[in-house]
Amino acid sequence: MFDALTFDNRLLAELPGDPETGPRRREVRGAVWSRVAPTPVAAPRTLAVSREMAQALGLDEADTASEAFAQVFAGNALLPGMDPFATNYGGHQFGNWAGQLGDGRAISLGETVDPDGARRELQLKGAGPTPYARFADGRAVLRSSIREFLCSEAMHHLGVPTTRALSLVATGEDVVRDMFYDGHPRPEPGAVVCRVAPSFLRFGHFELPASRGDTDLLRTLADFAIRRDFPHLHGAGEALYGDWFAEVCTRTARLAAEWMRVGFVHGVLNTDNLSILGLTIDYGPYGWIDAYDPEWTPNTTDAGGRRYRFGWQPAIARWNLVRLAQALSPLFGDPAALQAGLDAFGDAYTRADRDNTARKLGLAACRDDDIALIRDLHALMQAAEIDMTLWFRGLIDVAGDGAMPVDPAPLEPCFYDPAKRLAHDADLRAWLARYAARVADDPLPPEARRERMRLANPQVVLRNWLAQQAIDRAEAGDVSAISELLEAMRRPYDDRPERAAFSGKRPDWARDRPGCSALSCSS
Repeated sequence: MFDALTFDNRLLAELPGDPETGPRRREVRGAVWSRVAPTPVAAPRTLAVSREMAQALGLDEADTASEAFAQVFAGNALLPGMDPFATNYGGHQFGNWAGQLGDGRAISLGETVDPDGARRELQLKGAGPTPYARFADGRAVLRSSIREFLCSEAMHHLGVPTTRALSLVATGEDVVRDMFYDGHPRPEPGAVVCRVAPSFLRFGHFELPASRGDTDLLRTLADFAIRRDFPHLHGAGEALYGDWFAEVCTRTARLAAEWMRVGFVHGVLNTDNLSILGLTIDYGPYGWIDAYDPEWTPNTTDAGGRRYRFGWQPAIARWNLVRLAQALSPLFGDPAALQAGLDAFGDAYTRADRDNTARKLGLAACRDDDIALIRDLHALMQAAEIDMTLWFRGLIDVAGDGAMPVDPAPLEPCFYDPAKRLAHDADLRAWLARYAARVADDPLPPEARRERMRLANPQVVLRNWLAQQAIDRAEAGDVSAISELLEAMRRPYDDRPERAAFSGKRPDWARDRPGCSALSCSS
């Protein structure tokens, strides 16, 4: 059992570690990691498994259904080769330097390598305290664990770069949380998610040694990241570091563009929550746009300043890259290479955004006037309170063949407010006429256009109210909702009438309900 899992644990072997082991809270200097074991739980029970991720790891159904699987991925047992650790990093949180942060409740079991050389780090979230837990207990509640498990896999199926999730395991223990930090803590069921990624290195891993003036550790970490995670890059010295930073910038740009394409809002884009590999990482108070609103954030902690609102995500990604550039600057004699990387971010984001515009509108390419076309649409969608996902999906059937006059009937399910729908009817019809004229001037044949739009505009996304329904049922003892929703998130671009219950707009009851309209970082 589990014979497919072979560990080499390169991070432990090649980077300096903390001489002290165990979860005692402490400041850790001169080290990237600390050995710490998961804290055993009372009654582990596997609630859900990603079959795709299990298969990628070489695990079969018998493996994932076993009691041994629940014990290992709750943190009660270790497999041969596992060597648990937590990593040390800092970060800018809501724009302010926060100092040492680290994996406060994430404990990596080890790094696996499959026969083809693919590397995957297995990390338990909610497995108990680490030296970086500060004043927390290192645990996670079921509601946030369900959200992380589902969103990791939903993003994968949407084609958005992301960390993955292997399993969701209940602990059989309660965790006390104050969900909205309003003085009303309550016990909630606990759970552990096994997250999977080629690397969990974040911008903050590089910021921390730079903030301490530890240039030797900074250089060692950069060399390791390039060697292990960017082996296709060659060269030496500043030229290699410059190429690496430029690639981090371009990957981050493409990631931000993908979030905007599907309407995803991360919710807490601190520098410690951005992956050096350009993956979506740390699914906390995230959300999906229902009615289009670039000002919306799902994070109650961010409700005042809205720093991490939907429309600001590309700008915040660049701001974080500037912080990373500042951290890496001791490795460069000339800052020109760092500026070139930041310029590469802008170029890559513009290219990706224009490509997404063409794909979402079903055009062969994005012309300059198409930028105005989609910006005018976004303004109308916000003013008329239009569902983003449903509008772009419905648009496939509106002017896919350039027919005139435009029939707006397929778009009727997109509106949340009948009064706003009526008030903006003339403007919407005028925009649709512009769009139909643009389609008539485009070289793509109708079927190719429809297919291009279908593959860019999902029918199903993990809306907060869908996740909350699964959470409510799971907390009441019915965990089947988790697998049902996971199945609905598979093949999100296909037309599947049998999944209609998962592709409608937000119901009225979810407009202001906690967990649907807003979430906190409490988990």
